[in-house]
Amino acid sequence: MTPDHLLVDHSPARRTVAKGALAGAAALLLGPPAAASAATPGSLVLRLPAPTGPHAVGATVRHLVDPSRNDPWVPAIGVRELMVTVFRPIASGRGLPRLPQLTRDAAEVFTVLAPLVRPHLPAAGVDWAATLTHARTGGAPPLPGRRPVLLYSPGGGDSRALGSSLAIDLASYGWTVVTVDHPGDASEVEFPDERPERDRIRTTVLRPDLDAVTFRTMIDTRVADLRFVLDAFGLDRVGLYGHSAGGTAVAQALHEDTRVAAAVNLEGYLDWMDGALLPLAREGTDRPLLLAGTDGFRDARLDRSWSALLSHGGPVARRQLADSGHWVFTDYAALVPQLRAAGLTSAAGRAEMVGAVDPRVSVPAVRKLVRSFFARHLPVPGARHLPVPGTVRRSVPGAAPPARWGWWSQ
Repeated sequence: MTPDHLLVDHSPARRTVAKGALAGAAALLLGPPAAASAATPGSLVLRLPAPTGPHAVGATVRHLVDPSRNDPWVPAIGVRELMVTVFRPIASGRGLPRLPQLTRDAAEVFTVLAPLVRPHLPAAGVDWAATLTHARTGGAPPLPGRRPVLLYSPGGGDSRALGSSLAIDLASYGWTVVTVDHPGDASEVEFPDERPERDRIRTTVLRPDLDAVTFRTMIDTRVADLRFVLDAFGLDRVGLYGHSAGGTAVAQALHEDTRVAAAVNLEGYLDWMDGALLPLAREGTDRPLLLAGTDGFRDARLDRSWSALLSHGGPVARRQLADSGHWVFTDYAALVPQLRAAGLTSAAGRAEMVGAVDPRVSVPAVRKLVRSFFARHLPVPGARHLPVPGTVRRSVPGAAPPARWGWWSQ
């Protein structure tokens, strides 16, 4: 059971974005303060792809407080706080409202932060608050029975909201999925209320010139955050998956915590910025780990750290998606092509973020890769086993080109 003081319902607070959240974030990332641009009637409304599983999905937002740790970024807060979203399969979502990807207040802050944390995103022209996920709110009871649990850790500078599509798709196949924000490095995290030394919406402390000390603090904090979530929910056999810094963190959490049965590292390094390998890469693992990358992001550092782990053997698989970029593992896979079609990002911007791959290919390819891995190692009772995907063959005239997954060559 979860202690009551660790788990608090997140009810919408009054619509007051702390002025310091916007000004502080802009000053940190840009220098001079910037103001948020309100969405105009003609602003683009972005759409997320629907889940493909047999179940409707319900969502609950939770506020977790760890009194045993202090916040590493702002010690004056006195405790470590997290915000998480729990996605569960439900019998029916009919008549229930859809969970927005970002609340109106969070979207107002993200409007300023978006082109700062991801320079290819537009500074105006998008109504970030209008994007709805395909999960339902309103308290629909989850389907009965025990279900395996997966935790998601987003990339550095990203919030958990940008991993909604994959999480909801996994939940639609029967897993319970918990997406975790890591306040301090996430772009913005909205809490139920303010507290001393913390605004209701907390913004990132990361800067473009990330240094080795900050990177280590970020990874160590994320590992501790994930382990705390396991404590808070009383979990003892889970799967973890994460993107970029989140991929690094879940891989290291697999090494440190035997409650983690399997993990998926979506293009996270396995070393520190000074070149020292993570303990996982130095020592190997005896539990399943999937390394998934893209041809657009692959570099010498990733090759070296991943190859070090692979040299130990063990249950480590690796895949690489062709014609793709680093953020193809996130909601940006579907959103950035819409921005490009609307003229709100350049062709080079699209290529830099998600590659040239068609989202009709990349979204199902990533979903199937992650889903098939966990179907093998943390299966949903009664669900059909799904094979690890290889090349997706074209079967419908006029369909998008096939996804090309290849073995990671060393």
